[in-house]
Amino acid sequence: MADSMDDEDMSEESLPLQQDLTCPVCQGIFQDPVLLPCSHSFCRVCLQKSWEFNKKCPVCREVFKEAQAISNRALSSACETFLKHANKRPNQNRPTEETCNLHLKPLELYCEKDEEPVCVDCVSLHNTHTLWPLKDGAPMCKKELDYKVQIFEKKVESYKKMTHKFSNAKEYVKYQAGEAEKQIKLEFERLHKVLVTEEALRLKALASEEDEKTGNLQKLIDDTKNDIKEMNEIIDTLKKEMGNEDLPLLRNFQSLKRRAHWTRGNPQFSYDSLLDMGKHVGALGFNIWKNMQAHVKYYPVLLSPNTSSPWLSLSPDLTNVKESPERLTVPDNPERFDPCVFVLGAEGYNSGKHKWDVIVGDNPRWIVGVCKESVFRKKKFTVSTTRGVWAISLSKGVYTVLTPDRPELQVQQRPERIRIKLNMDKGEVSFWDAGAAKHLVTLTHKFDDTMFPIFGPGLHNTPMILAPGKIAVHTS
Repeated sequence: MADSMDDEDMSEESLPLQQDLTCPVCQGIFQDPVLLPCSHSFCRVCLQKSWEFNKKCPVCREVFKEAQAISNRALSSACETFLKHANKRPNQNRPTEETCNLHLKPLELYCEKDEEPVCVDCVSLHNTHTLWPLKDGAPMCKKELDYKVQIFEKKVESYKKMTHKFSNAKEYVKYQAGEAEKQIKLEFERLHKVLVTEEALRLKALASEEDEKTGNLQKLIDDTKNDIKEMNEIIDTLKKEMGNEDLPLLRNFQSLKRRAHWTRGNPQFSYDSLLDMGKHVGALGFNIWKNMQAHVKYYPVLLSPNTSSPWLSLSPDLTNVKESPERLTVPDNPERFDPCVFVLGAEGYNSGKHKWDVIVGDNPRWIVGVCKESVFRKKKFTVSTTRGVWAISLSKGVYTVLTPDRPELQVQQRPERIRIKLNMDKGEVSFWDAGAAKHLVTLTHKFDDTMFPIFGPGLHNTPMILAPGKIAVHTS
C-alpha cells in the first residue's frame, strides 16, 4: 500500500516534468528533439511530417526554414534520464485521430483557410481565420470535392473522345502510307518502263554500229583476200613465163611487165573502223539521267495535305487542288485549316529567293500568296497582311490586294497564270501575270517567321494547278 502511495506520489511529482518533456505534436516524450528559432521544440520526425504540409511552427505558426531546426541535445538528455528513472516508454499517451495533436481535445471545428479540423483551444491560433462547426465544414468540402469530381468526369469524357480521334488518326496514317506506297510504286513502274525503253534504244544503237563496223571490216577482209588470190595468179604466170626460152620470154616481156604492174594501195584500217565506246558507255549514268528530263517534271512548290481544309480535294501527286463534293473525313490535326478553305505549300522558307506559278484558269474566285507559319488554322479570319498573309485575290470579278485598305488591281486581260516571287532577304513578295509577263503588285515586309505558300481555290470544280518549273543541267 505504501509502495502504491509512493508510486502515486511519484507520478504526481513527475507530471509537470513529463508535460515539459512532451512533444506538442505527438504528445509523447521527445525523441531526437529539435529546436526552432521561435524556441519551440518538437520530435524531429514530427516536425518533418508537419513541415511537409505547412512551413510554420505547429505551436506559434511562425515561418521557418527546414535548415533552421537544430538538435536540442540538452532536451534529448533530459528525456532519456526521465524515461530511465520513470520506467517510461516513448510515444505513450499518443492522441487519437479524433483529438487535437496539440491540445488532446476533440476536433469540433473546421478552419476554412488552413482546410483542417481544429479543437476549441486552437481558436487562438486561428483568430484571423473563418471557423465552422464540423457539420457545416463537411458539406463545404464535399461540395468542392464534388466540383472536382465533375471536372474529372468531363476530362474523362474528353479524353475518351480524344482517344477515338487518335485512333482515327492512326488509321488515317495507315491510309496515307498506303496511298504513298501506291504512288511510289506507280512512279517507279513508269520510270522503269522509261529506263527499259532507253536501254532498248541504246542496245539497238550499239548493235547497229556493231553491224556497220563489222560489215566494213568484213569487206576489207574480202577485198584483201581477192587481192591475194589475184597476186598469186600473177606470181604463177610470171614464174611459168620465166621458164621459157630467151626469145619467147623477150617477145612477151612487155605484156608480162604490164600484167605485173600493181596499182592498188595496200589494205589498211579506215579512220573510224572501231566502235565509239565513249558514245555508248562513257558517262552512261549521267547521260541516261539527262535524257530522263523529258520524262520527269519538277515542281518548285507542292501542296501539303496535312494542312488542307476538309472541303478540298488534292490530286495524288499534290500538284492541284479543287473543291471536294463532300467533307472529307480527315484528322483534326493542329496544322489543318478548318473552317477556312485553304491549303499550304509543303515547304516553308526562311531565306533566299523562291518562285512558283499557279494556274488559276477561269476559276471565278481564288486567293494566292504567302503566309506566316503561325497563321490562324482553327477559326475564320480576314485575310490581310495584318493577319500574317500577303496575297491577292479574285472575287466577283474584282482583283484585290489583300492589305487593310483593300486596293483594287487593274488588269487589262484576265490572268490565267499567276506567278509569285518571294525574296526573303529583301522582304518582298511580288505578283505577276505569268502569261503576259506583266507585273501586278509588290508587297514588302520584314519577314521574321517561316513563310509558306498559301492557296485558296474557292469552292468550285475548277482546279487550281501548280505549274511545273524548268529543269536545267549545268556541268563544269
